[in-house]
Amino acid sequence: MSSAKRKQAFPTHGDHVGQRTKKNLLTLFDYSPEEIEHLILLAKNLKNKRLNADPKVFESKTGVLIFEKPSLRTRITFEAAMYELGGHPIYLASDQIQMGKRESVEDVAKNLERWVHLIVARTFLHETVAGLAIHSSIPVINALSDKFHPCQALAFGLTVYERLSAQKGLKIVFVGDGNNVCHSLMVVAAKLGWHFIAAGPRGYEPDPAVLALCRGVAADTGAKIDISDNPAEAVRGATVIYTDVWTSMGQEKETAVRKKRFAPFQVNERLLSRAPKDVLVSHCLPAHRGEEITSGVLDSDHSIALDEAENRLHVQKAIIVHLFS
Repeated sequence: MSSAKRKQAFPTHGDHVGQRTKKNLLTLFDYSPEEIEHLILLAKNLKNKRLNADPKVFESKTGVLIFEKPSLRTRITFEAAMYELGGHPIYLASDQIQMGKRESVEDVAKNLERWVHLIVARTFLHETVAGLAIHSSIPVINALSDKFHPCQALAFGLTVYERLSAQKGLKIVFVGDGNNVCHSLMVVAAKLGWHFIAAGPRGYEPDPAVLALCRGVAADTGAKIDISDNPAEAVRGATVIYTDVWTSMGQEKETAVRKKRFAPFQVNERLLSRAPKDVLVSHCLPAHRGEEITSGVLDSDHSIALDEAENRLHVQKAIIVHLFS
């Protein structure tokens, strides 16, 4: 896929008219392997020195959190990150702003850039967060869209770096829907040279455009990106097994069909028995226990889900430091 087509599909921080040097975090395609590793190691350093040596790069600054979807982890960790870096967050729920209904995305962006210093957006459509970046002169962070969840993927990267002494030759198996979390984990794996397998039922594979871009990146980094509909075979030799809910917000009408199609892809004790004894398991949370993952697995010694949730705070601090340094 050409760079022009890539920008049209997934706008990047270089697309902003008149602000060619403005940095955003919309997708991890925008960042080189070196930049991704830098963010992970910066987050690790910030975590180790938390509150004792936090750089006050956000001092006397304000960030606005626009949430079209509710969240526990994303809201608390971003608000805490801004406070600990010296700044102040303002939370806007969807009914308070109504982008695209009460006011256009462009008008919202052009107003916010005059009042605040950072926009963090958790939106249904990737085009919304991209539009905020295109039409504002201040940094924009994608806190989740239908296509990508880069902050979650970076938190996973930090957790992997903490748990495993070697970061090369890892095999990451995502079991479930080829959704936004799957996409961003696949980008990280492609950038860092890991073997990534998306294992899910046919018809629920990752977006073909995202898959093609990741395979293009993998050709340069030595990573390997595969698709499978056989979870038992996919997890053989896995370093980490990852899963997410089968039905994301906005897909509620598909719940019954999805439960039936994804039932063979539950991450349970039987599936773990096919993987190495020291395999790690993660989930972006919240989990639907008894559906995509059993409580026995999620609460086991294999699970790094809570470590990853904790690390959301530290990677988001690292992102803000990066954007404002």
